[in-house]
Amino acid sequence: MQNFRNYYEILEIDGSATSQEVKQAYRRLARRYHPDLNPGDRAAEEKFKSINEAYGVLSDQSKRSEYDRFTRYWKQNGAKRKGARNPKSEYGQYRDFNNFVEELLNRPEPKVRVNDPKEAYRPGTTKTAYTVGASSKTTAERPPRTAPPRTAAPPPSRRRDIEARLTLPLEKAYLGGRERIRLEDGRSLEVEMPAGMTNGQRVRLKGQGIDGGDLYLKITLQPHPFFQLQEEHLFCQIPLTPSEAILGGAIEIPTIDGPVKMNVPNGVKPGQRLRLSNKGYPRGDGTRGDQLVEVQVAIPSDISPQEQELYQQLRLIETFNPREELL
Repeated sequence: MQNFRNYYEILEIDGSATSQEVKQAYRRLARRYHPDLNPGDRAAEEKFKSINEAYGVLSDQSKRSEYDRFTRYWKQNGAKRKGARNPKSEYGQYRDFNNFVEELLNRPEPKVRVNDPKEAYRPGTTKTAYTVGASSKTTAERPPRTAPPRTAAPPPSRRRDIEARLTLPLEKAYLGGRERIRLEDGRSLEVEMPAGMTNGQRVRLKGQGIDGGDLYLKITLQPHPFFQLQEEHLFCQIPLTPSEAILGGAIEIPTIDGPVKMNVPNGVKPGQRLRLSNKGYPRGDGTRGDQLVEVQVAIPSDISPQEQELYQQLRLIETFNPREELL
């Protein structure tokens, strides 16, 4: 089986890693190889794509189990036979590893289905459809006025629109750009994706369907380990130390555009939400939503002797009693 990729090695974890360990590894590596931190570094860009692909599989328990079964098959058959296909195996149908991954990531829905062209823009079925590619016009000379000879009826048109599913990392959907897709009929297309794509949105590729029909790409966003997309807003949780929550001040936090400074008010409470204006997801009118930041207070599990002494002094002089109304 050609092109096999070990997702555990890519995320630098072993096969027994928990879901939390998978997420932590992804966050660490995604920050290290993020294109914004490595401008112009193609190797880092390819590494970032591999990390996202690995996380897209290993973060989903059902996909991870399927991948683990495929890995055992590959070690027993594919690696020894240099990609030879075994039709008797449940995985023998795949031409290579990429073919397996494409189906694995798109398994929740059929990758391609035939639609009635009249239903392509049925109200309520899509949010937005983009047309990719230029249209062309044809002209013909005016036919003579003489009656045409009788001929047999032309065969019915076989033109059909089809739909395929494309899964994108949140950063890729946000930025847009070129994306290579593979279709079930073996074709490989490179598409210039618009920026700010959302779940369920469709992109129209004119003339790429069956016999001149159109191809519609239905977009699905991969779960992100830090951000959650809530309509046009990006939601995240930020941990603070007890002193940061009490005293407030400027802290550095991630945004989809890169790190920024955010001012935390003094006395902020766990669960309180702060707002970064215009740091969310693009709207259709050219504006952007906000980034919603939910505060969490993190308690250290290990402190230095000096910190221990200061906390003891604080305990002797503090006046706040959260249990006062209970007594």
